[in-house]
Amino acid sequence: MTETVRVRPLTAGDWDAVVALEREAYTDLGLSEGRAALQSRAAASPDTCFVVDVGARTAGYLLALPYPPHRYPDLTRTEGPPGEPPASGPGNLHLHDIVVAPGLRRRGLARHLLHHLTATARTRGDERMSLVAVGGTERFWSARGFVAEPGVMPAGAYGGGAVYMSKEVAAARQTRARPSLSPPVPTLREVS
Repeated sequence: MTETVRVRPLTAGDWDAVVALEREAYTDLGLSEGRAALQSRAAASPDTCFVVDVGARTAGYLLALPYPPHRYPDLTRTEGPPGEPPASGPGNLHLHDIVVAPGLRRRGLARHLLHHLTATARTRGDERMSLVAVGGTERFWSARGFVAEPGVMPAGAYGGGAVYMSKEVAAARQTRARPSLSPPVPTLREVS
């Protein structure tokens, strides 16, 4: 029996799991931010932060927030207080953090989160998505369409080898009426 995979908005009840996942993923890299910083980023843009559940288990999370192009959150500070406008309106959505539990990786859960975020970016009217690739993940992000921007050097808090990357948010596909290959159905007037 397979368990249901579901992406949903991040809620207040998710924070213990999110903090534990973040700590496990980033402590060894020296990049763990802690609960207050994570919550401040989610508070800046709650509609762009999600968790992925596998069955009843929180298997991963994603935090994204609007940021001006070529800028990124300062890992040593929290975002502004809740209710303060985000750093930037629609235009560039910065994928700050995406983590999947180690025992559940390689199951496509990050892909589910990324697809959900991309659809959200389209709905918001964002033209680009950006991120800072850390811990040698540049190839992973390149395979998902993100391109390194060499002129942008992430500050030292992101660790050596950090790479700022971005990609265009493809417009939603418009479906056009296709010409019919069958002959037109005659109207009553044409039949008589």
